[in-house]
Amino acid sequence: MAKVVSINVSDKKGVVKTPVDQGTFIADHGIEGDAHGGKWHRQISLLGQESIDYAIKKDGLDLKPGMFAENLTTEGVTLYELPIGTKIQIGETLQEVTQIGKKCHSKCEIFFKTGDCVMPREGIFTAVLKGGTVKIGDPIKIMEE
Repeated sequence: MAKVVSINVSDKKGVVKTPVDQGTFIADHGIEGDAHGGKWHRQISLLGQESIDYAIKKDGLDLKPGMFAENLTTEGVTLYELPIGTKIQIGETLQEVTQIGKKCHSKCEIFFKTGDCVMPREGIFTAVLKGGTVKIGDPIKIMEE
């Protein structure tokens, strides 16, 4: 079963996000109190725990959820294989995949330590279509058209 393993927020861009027990997601904005929220296509960033585990095994670093600046750390779904436009129910929310990966304009701390970062390849972004609460352990359901 796909689920949320961490919810992460920060009040500034360009910093590691801090895990919280739950998040309030606002339609057409993102997570309440997160610096990346706003009226644009990258309201929520998601990264699989599997991607973090791969980076730990490959580079031997002590990496935790939020260190890649992702809002949601997930488990049990290969995020980067979801087509753009896919709708995902997470907790009380409905989100739509808007972007797979991203170009890193300024290299992150992880890149400088290892020479690589999984977020640009394996992270995805969503827009919040329906707001609500998301808690750790909430299931992730890929909606069928």
